[in-house]
This record gives sequence, C-alpha cells and structure tokens, in this order.
Amino acid sequence: MDFLRSLGHPEEIYNLLRFKMGGCRAVMPKRDQDSMSDSLQTCYRYLNETSRSFAAVIQALDGELRHAVCIFYLVLRALDTVEDDMTISLERKVPMLRNFHTYLYDPEWKFTESKDKHRQVLEDFPTISLEFKNLAVVYQEVIVDICTKMGKGMAEFQENKNKVDSLMELDKYCHHVAGLSAIGLSRLFSASELEDAHIGQDIHFSNSFGQFLQKIDIIRDYLEDQLAGREFWPREVWSKYAKKLSDLAKPENIVPAVQCLNELITNALNHVPDVLIYLSRLKNKGVFNFFAIIQVMAIATLAACYNNQQVFKGVVKIRKGQTVTLMMEATNMEAVKAITLQYIEEIYQKIPVTDPSSSKTQHIISSIRNLCLPNSSVVSRNQLSPIYLFCAFLLAAVGYLYLNAVSQLFKEAHTSQ
Repeated sequence: MDFLRSLGHPEEIYNLLRFKMGGCRAVMPKRDQDSMSDSLQTCYRYLNETSRSFAAVIQALDGELRHAVCIFYLVLRALDTVEDDMTISLERKVPMLRNFHTYLYDPEWKFTESKDKHRQVLEDFPTISLEFKNLAVVYQEVIVDICTKMGKGMAEFQENKNKVDSLMELDKYCHHVAGLSAIGLSRLFSASELEDAHIGQDIHFSNSFGQFLQKIDIIRDYLEDQLAGREFWPREVWSKYAKKLSDLAKPENIVPAVQCLNELITNALNHVPDVLIYLSRLKNKGVFNFFAIIQVMAIATLAACYNNQQVFKGVVKIRKGQTVTLMMEATNMEAVKAITLQYIEEIYQKIPVTDPSSSKTQHIISSIRNLCLPNSSVVSRNQLSPIYLFCAFLLAAVGYLYLNAVSQLFKEAHTSQ
C-alpha cells in the first residue's frame, strides 16, 4: 500500500526501498535492547504506539539523552491524554492536571478510567515514573518544571470554557501545550552538553517552534476534535465564515470552510522564519536531525492541508514514502531550506485568487523565500529529468518485486521445515 500511494512519485518509491533495505539505520540507529531494563523497553514500546512522528526521531538521539527525551515525551503524552479525555469530569480533571508533576514521584499512581486512545500511558504510569527516577537529576528537574507549568496552563484552559476565542488565546494555549515542550527539549539538549547553554536559555525560538507544530495539529485535527467535543479553532477567525464552528463540516459550507482553513494556515506560516533561525543555531548533528525532521514533516503536512476540503471530511496525512524521503534528506540546513522552499511554493501555487487571506499568504511566503534563498530565484530541490524518474521508478519496482519473491521463498522454506 505504501508503494501504491507513491506511484506518482518515483523518488519516494526508491527511498522506501532504500529504507526497507537498511537505510533506516542511517536515520534511526538500532537500539541495544539487551542493555535496557524491561521497564525501559516497555517505555520505548509505548513511545512507538503513541507517537505519530516523534518515535523515529527520538530513537535517533544518542545514549542517555535518548532515554531522557523518551521519558519526557511519555510524561507529556500522559498529561495530554488527561486533558484530551472528554469523559473525565472537569471536577476531576483540573486537579489532576495541576498535580500531575507530583505523580512522577509516586510509584503507585496510575489512572485506569480513561477512555482515550492513548490510555496505556496512564494505566501503566508506574513504569514511566520508575524510568523517570532513573534519569540523571539534571534531566528530572527539567521534566518536572515543564510538566508543572504545562499542567497549570492546561487546567486554566479547562476552567476557561475549553474553547479558544482569539488568536492571542490560541498562541497562549499552544505555548502551554507545545511551546513549553519545545522549551523543555532545548533545555534537555543543553543539559546534555550536546548543545550550548544559550539553546536552552533563549526560549523565544523554541516556543515558536512548538507553537508552529501545535497549530498544525489543531488545523489538521478539525474533524477529530469536533467529534470528540473539543474546539481549538479560534472564534476570532471561524466566526467570519460560519455561525458555529461545527457548521464548517457541512457540505454546503465547504467554500467558506476552506477559506477559514487557509487563514489559519497563513497564521501558522508566520512561525516558519523563527523555526529556521532556531535550526540554524544547532551544532550537534543528532539534535539538528531531531528538529529538522520534525520541521520538514510539519511543513509538508501544512502544504497538504492548504486549500484542501479533505480536512473537513477526514484526516490529511502525508504519504509514508514522503515521510521516509524527508527523513533521509533533512540532514543539513541547506537541505531543510530547500525542502521548506519546495512546500512553500506548493502552497503558493494553490492560493485561490478570491481567497480573503491571499495577500497575507503571499506576503509571509515572500518572507520565507527570502530567508531560504536570499537574492536568488526559486528552484526546486528535485530538478529530475524524466529519464531519471523513469529509471528510479523501474529500479524501485524491480526491487520491490525482488523483495516480495525473497520473502515468499523464506516463507516456503520455513513451512517445509
């Protein structure tokens, strides 16, 4: 199925084949399972089960930092699960959010009443808290501090009607649920001494990075949040296009719905310059790859959502072949700029002439262009000839058939034993 979705993109098929044949090790080195405790192995299993995109990049980090970031992710995932679960009453939820950081030191605390899809991190929280206490103190301090601030911010949001009225409130909410996460990651990287102290101290760019990612999730998850009774799209924006936020999902409102979508995407694009500046300051290869992969997948998702009616009908996801290609290419700053530029141009080409936000979208795209490719004309990172694409497609197809044949032989051999 992965190959079929990438049929129109031969370079993706080629990279999928490379990835399956061992190229993944260049991006995600194999962990030494034997050296890890059973509880730590369980934590990595939860990471892979609950993460959409972070699992691979986290596991590409080095040594103890990898474990610290894994536990940090799971702690925040558990906290976020409490906030997202609409079956937990407000009377129970708010105290849990405010006190969540204290549960890290309680070896017996767990919550078994959640109905959320990620409830396993709450039901088996003792395993996570055990591995938290095995981390170096310098990592523990960062995780507790961020968890405390995030829980407080989430509780305030719940108490203030669980809806977002203005773009300013959206920025505040995104700071509490994602900006703080990015700030915490930067502090962990500085604490590991893989990055300079200023990376963890200068919170503006980290916060903007986190807000960018959260806004993309909020945009993409419109329908899922509506079905769950959550509303994160700001009234200041959607009220221009509908009487109720839920009205945007009605077929007869698809034109204003897409216009509303485009305005929110334009707002998110304003974070891209900060994201690129942040990436340019990183010096450690593993840390850079961590954030670079997240950035290019985020901008690809944003481009896929722009002017796309499917946001109101289901979930918009980038292809696996696209993900693998981005992971394998985003290895340096110039590559990240080229990839960002490609997807920025993709958005530019889709801007409707009659879109109310078109001038704002064009303006921010112009700013991003200047940052990615100053004083130069726009070029694509994939200037590939038709002959090359044909050969790449043919090679990938042959390789895929070969792997299937080898796999079948192994199955037959195993069956005959």
